[in-house]
Amino acid sequence: MKTEILYGRRAVTETIRAGRRKIHRLVLSEKIDETESVQRIISQARRCGLEVKSARHDWLDAQTRGANHQGFLLECGPYQYVELQDILDVASDRGEPPLLLLLDLLQDVQNVGTLLRTAEAVGVHGVILQERRAAGITPAVVNASSGAVEHLRIAQVTNLVQSMKTLKQIDVWLAGLDVGKDAVRYDQSNLRGALGLVVGSEGEGLRRLVRETCDFIIGLPMRGQIDSLNAAVAGSVALYAAWQARGFDQG
Repeated sequence: MKTEILYGRRAVTETIRAGRRKIHRLVLSEKIDETESVQRIISQARRCGLEVKSARHDWLDAQTRGANHQGFLLECGPYQYVELQDILDVASDRGEPPLLLLLDLLQDVQNVGTLLRTAEAVGVHGVILQERRAAGITPAVVNASSGAVEHLRIAQVTNLVQSMKTLKQIDVWLAGLDVGKDAVRYDQSNLRGALGLVVGSEGEGLRRLVRETCDFIIGLPMRGQIDSLNAAVAGSVALYAAWQARGFDQG
């Protein structure tokens, strides 16, 4: 089985805590200060039966290709994607109308990670990504999300539009986040009930067929000189608006 190397304190901690991957061992830099918080992570790893090793800092640098690993490295199996039905089952088990995030060919690792972190924070039931021409759940995305992806159900599909049509057949309304004359201000839109928020790629926005498959388009008002917002920022605002429409239900 393919082995992945995750890095960064939060990413490593949340991966161990989530317990969804096959984990081989935890490696710490010899330079790391064994503070109380570091000792808690080591204790947690050992309670899970993990091997805990120390290694030269430059070895960790080489393994992570110079990424900011913060002295933490986790050798584990690949991320486990789920099926769309698994996501819908999560909503059913919670007795809640589905709340999903759909990403249309986002490629920037930081944007994807930030959006997934927000999605986990507001309690989305799952995320749908297109398999090709988009960022998947790589170690860099796990790190950018501070490990939030390890607590999310994420489906990777070959055809995003077809998955959108499947959702529409079960009365999940699709709100596309985009600009244009047909865009309704997000705070004047009905974001209650079963909802899928669709966020487009950096620069290009939603693809034509994806946009046309949405039930309605929402946008964020702006009064400055810049005519668009970062995809992660705009998507995060819309996710919180959708949660607010549900009365900030704590689940």
